[in-house]
Amino acid sequence: MENNQLQKRYGLFTAICMVVGIVIGSGVFFKAQDILKYTGGNLLLGILAWIIGGVVMIICGFNFANFATKYLKVNGVVDYAEAIVGEKYAYMIGWFLTTIYYPAMTSVLAWVSARYTLVLFDVNADITSGLCMALGAFYLCLAYALNILSPKLAGKFQVSATVIKLIPLAIIVVVGTIVGLVNGNTTEAFTQAFVSGGGDPSSIFAGIVAAAFAYEGWIIATSINAELKDAKRNLPIALVAGTVIIMVVYVTYFIGLTGGASIDTLRNEGATTAFTNLFGNVGGTVLNVFIVISCLGTLNGLMLACTRSLYSLSARNSGPAPTVFSQLDPHTNMPTNSGVLALLFCGAWYFYFYAANLTAPVFGPFSFDSSELPIITIYGMYIPIFIAFIKKEGKNHIFKNAVMPALAVIASLFMVGITVYAHGVRPYLAAAENGQFSFPVLFYFIVFAVIMVIGALLYRRKKG
Repeated sequence: MENNQLQKRYGLFTAICMVVGIVIGSGVFFKAQDILKYTGGNLLLGILAWIIGGVVMIICGFNFANFATKYLKVNGVVDYAEAIVGEKYAYMIGWFLTTIYYPAMTSVLAWVSARYTLVLFDVNADITSGLCMALGAFYLCLAYALNILSPKLAGKFQVSATVIKLIPLAIIVVVGTIVGLVNGNTTEAFTQAFVSGGGDPSSIFAGIVAAAFAYEGWIIATSINAELKDAKRNLPIALVAGTVIIMVVYVTYFIGLTGGASIDTLRNEGATTAFTNLFGNVGGTVLNVFIVISCLGTLNGLMLACTRSLYSLSARNSGPAPTVFSQLDPHTNMPTNSGVLALLFCGAWYFYFYAANLTAPVFGPFSFDSSELPIITIYGMYIPIFIAFIKKEGKNHIFKNAVMPALAVIASLFMVGITVYAHGVRPYLAAAENGQFSFPVLFYFIVFAVIMVIGALLYRRKKG
């Protein structure tokens, strides 16, 4: 019926901004420091971590762009899973996105946005304080209200935030690189990398996982394919162009930072010091302003996906109370009921993230990193889609329908493997040296399994 049809409201430029804007958020600013720590200050290994993470993203993005030319309904990745693998698998991946992936990532961005807001006013602000958590909760509600009450305004904010967040990155790329070549910092950083022994295989794996978090989110742009004008043309262009832009920006930004500070300083103090050295104290303050806007732009894009996620299942007459959650508000043409439940899921994951990161974690051994571990599952869930697509379409076009999906399977397996190592084997070995036990990925899997079983029961109840 007309009342349940989403309007075509977004163009190609907005779609590209969606891809770039969702991905380029807080990660590019604070993960650069983490990558340098993981790789022992080896600039070349750090660049390699960014490149490997970017190549994985581009390979997967190319395949999903190919899917976008063939399948179009309500919510990209769920559409592709349904058309390629089957209805039940599509439901399960949609349930995962609805209950774990989107709300977990959104809740982390709400906290990060609050964290950088407080640091803007006080560099020594307590980022685990009640004030920080209250501000993060406010940002969650603000992003929800913006997307539900005024989707057009949310789209315009996404474009504006994307343009604004690219300004400091562009400045560092150009000014930082030039200054670094003049003062010798960049040359020295590369020289140190050639002679440095820092960065064993385990450290580069951890660096790639950190980069993967910074790259994650591009798939969320597929959630607006039913609202995108000429989606079969514009979404593939947006995915491929957006992912390439992101990798180039990340690598050049990473190099540009060396113009403002030494590698050791960047490892210990982060990007703010580089900005301050290049542009003075005012520059450091301006950087934090840009970071806050960047985080809020990412939060806005994630909330956009959250509000539509359960609707994408209900529109297929699947999941809990599909008639309720498939309803659209007659005034805003938005899935308000779906959005309310999404906000509740975000709130639950927000509380978990806070409680799990206290000095004495509330959940004890069940405290895992909800900012990175869902990436394990999303890459793992891509694999059956790629394999089934090869079987279904591989003979029609060898390169696009067989070779590239096969590369995507390898890339996804690689990401799953190194993440299990970084969040499982590595902490286990470190804890074992002190006679303790730590295997965070195992406990994440238990939580994941429980949530997915609940989803399967709801599916059987509906279909039975």
